[in-house]
Amino acid sequence: MSQGRGHYRGKRNNSGSYQRNKKINVGDKGREVLENLDENNPVIKQFQAYAVELDTKHDRFERIIKISRDITIESKRIIFLLHTLDKESKRTAVLGEAETRLNNLVKGLFKKVAQELEDQDPYLYLRAFRAGFQEFVEAMTFYWFLQNKTLYHWTNLEKSMIYTLEDPDKMETDESNDNPKMVQTLVAPVEYVLGIADLTGELMRKCISNLAIGDISSCYQTCNFVRSIYKGFLGSAGMSGREVGRKLYTLKQSLMKMENVCYMIQVRGSEIPKHMLADVAFATSDGMNVEEDEGYQMY
Repeated sequence: MSQGRGHYRGKRNNSGSYQRNKKINVGDKGREVLENLDENNPVIKQFQAYAVELDTKHDRFERIIKISRDITIESKRIIFLLHTLDKESKRTAVLGEAETRLNNLVKGLFKKVAQELEDQDPYLYLRAFRAGFQEFVEAMTFYWFLQNKTLYHWTNLEKSMIYTLEDPDKMETDESNDNPKMVQTLVAPVEYVLGIADLTGELMRKCISNLAIGDISSCYQTCNFVRSIYKGFLGSAGMSGREVGRKLYTLKQSLMKMENVCYMIQVRGSEIPKHMLADVAFATSDGMNVEEDEGYQMY
């Protein structure tokens, strides 16, 4: 193998050695090309248009990322608020505040996302706001479950994120706009499903906290609800992406902890004081092997 390979190529002289080729100063060459560049060349104009288009896309992408961060922060705060729902006397106040803040997200930050996506392919910018959207789905469905004990359907979420853009010219002249322009935030079903998978972790925490305050009936109800979600995920296994598979593994862990809690209540509930039920059940669930067969067989 030649030791000089990959470093330089040159001409062999009479003595059999190599002579290094003369280096080209790229900087000077580039300036020379720019000085002789024809600005009116159609190819140059086309590439200049491409540069402007790419810069515009990147700027829009960054603006949507900033909006998504604000959505994520507010959604996490709403989830934390919902976890304070430990007394019946606070139920109306907590749920009312959570509903107001969720509606503000839909009417405010998500409307900004829809405006940014106006006349654009929304899937090109999905990665920019998917984290915030999943966190919002987690907060919205958590609130809906605490309020109605059901799952908030993604089509209802899709309908709530359709907005009317008001024409500034019409507003200045007070003229009515019979055909207002409509924009919509992309509600991708896959992102909704990923948000539902995150919801099960919050439901597991809620199940443990309900046990701590002696609300045993809610533990069974929440466990059955998460079990139904898990069966739905199992039915779609093999048809989803890698990220759904990772979420499914975490979902399984949460469900097994909840089932262990329900088992402890059913079998040993009379032996353990109520104020120690949560500690004993949660401590027992930490050492579980989640790789065991869950009892479902796929065909």
